[in-house]
Amino acid sequence: MKRKSFREAECPVARTLDAIGDWWSLLIVRDAFDGIRRFGAFQQNLGIARGMLSTRLRDLVEAGVLELVPASDGSAYQEYALTEKGRGLFLVIVALRQWGEDHLYREDERRSVLVDTATGTQVSPLELHAADGRRLDWAATRIDAAKASPPKSS
Repeated sequence: MKRKSFREAECPVARTLDAIGDWWSLLIVRDAFDGIRRFGAFQQNLGIARGMLSTRLRDLVEAGVLELVPASDGSAYQEYALTEKGRGLFLVIVALRQWGEDHLYREDERRSVLVDTATGTQVSPLELHAADGRRLDWAATRIDAAKASPPKSS
């Protein structure tokens, strides 16, 4: 079955999922934030098949999330590095992490912790704020539909 593309969808969530919406892609991005850069290291850490990893890495490079760069050790190899676009996914990864911590772990279950390197303390939960600083939840927001662009005058 052919996968439906959302590349031209009106909804930004659908477009985002088109670019990075499968679990392997998000786990690769997570690993890249954790400092993994080499194909073999991604494969070993994720336990993913070589062909699947090759496809996901190629797609992430094509989407501009990762880029191929010369190996940091000066060898002839290439490594994968997050682009500015890829680094923009940091809050997405943190949001997924925090949602999982809140909803998928027992209270007494061990888990890793995201830590502020400047203070050594656990990072606070993400929050959405209005322009005036008020905390917002889903009920305090709405989506205004995209409006058609006015016709170009000649």
